[in-house]
Amino acid sequence: MRISELSRRSAVPTATIKYYLREGLLPPGRATAATQAEYDESHLRRLRLVRALIGVRGLSVSATREVLGAVAEHAGERHQVLGLVLGARPVDEDAPAPGPAPEPAPEPAPGAAEVDALIGALGWEVSEYAPARAALGETLETLRSLGAALDPATLRGYAELAERTAVLDLDQLDPDADPLEQAERALLRTVLLEPALLALRRLAQENESTRRGG
Repeated sequence: MRISELSRRSAVPTATIKYYLREGLLPPGRATAATQAEYDESHLRRLRLVRALIGVRGLSVSATREVLGAVAEHAGERHQVLGLVLGARPVDEDAPAPGPAPEPAPEPAPGAAEVDALIGALGWEVSEYAPARAALGETLETLRSLGAALDPATLRGYAELAERTAVLDLDQLDPDADPLEQAERALLRTVLLEPALLALRRLAQENESTRRGG
């Protein structure tokens, strides 16, 4: 397809596509003349993923380039690709520590022990590098400091609800689809659906309060 067709099908302006080409976010098309090129379905899939990473997840151009590079390294590994695109796996997870000597062991993150215990009790397989570990630990510590700590049973109940949500999330992905297409769909569903999940929780809380209060 010509770049005009690529723009129409992706809903990305031609000028933006040319910018992505210059920045290396999109591979060049097959040259057909000195100033013309043709693009195929792989360009369309990658362009849609670029749009989602920048426009939906809010990454910068340089961060998007890093994510795409890591995705290329793990091509064919669906689990890794989804983790990289969703931010569940850091791009430089396997990078060696900088400097000639290893850094001293850092202090345990807030709530880390509680999070580790929860993950172990549930039997979840979660990377030690997952950013959500730190986010959950910090939230639990904040609740504790405000006198609203969650007891282990309540925390596990929330985790089991999240597990059921994750099953629904992954069930929406076509296992036979191209990995980039899967990644784009997972990113859109994860980021854009989160406000809807919060709204559903608020509606359910109102309903439950009404039911209990008559």
